[in-house]
Amino acid sequence: MNQPTLTKNQSLVLGVLRQTDQPLSAYTILDKLRDQGFRAPLQVYRALEKLLDTGLVHRLESINSFVACAHPQESCCSHGIVAFAICNSCGQVSEFHDHAIDDRLRQWETSKQFRAEKTTIEIRGLCAACAA
Repeated sequence: MNQPTLTKNQSLVLGVLRQTDQPLSAYTILDKLRDQGFRAPLQVYRALEKLLDTGLVHRLESINSFVACAHPQESCCSHGIVAFAICNSCGQVSEFHDHAIDDRLRQWETSKQFRAEKTTIEIRGLCAACAA
């Protein structure tokens, strides 16, 4: 998959997300980029919008935060089904894909004549380290 051409702001936002192992809110990203000239939330939101469109970043709906795609070199996210395990204790996020889940959801869509435009699965619980 070819890497899209990114603006300076998009590259900076993506860099911040890639440097952390935690999901970040738009305002946390803004705080981290103030020294780089970011002054307004709109700058972050515009960059995030483009990064979301290209699949380089994912939005975690349940915690209103963003993470860098764990597989940016693959087209795994292009099918629209992305799954995340989110630890309620430490905040660790693991992105994963399971073709059996993909197939089952497609079967359901077909049987219900439903056309999904976006599917994000978020599983909340405790990671192995926090559960021990």
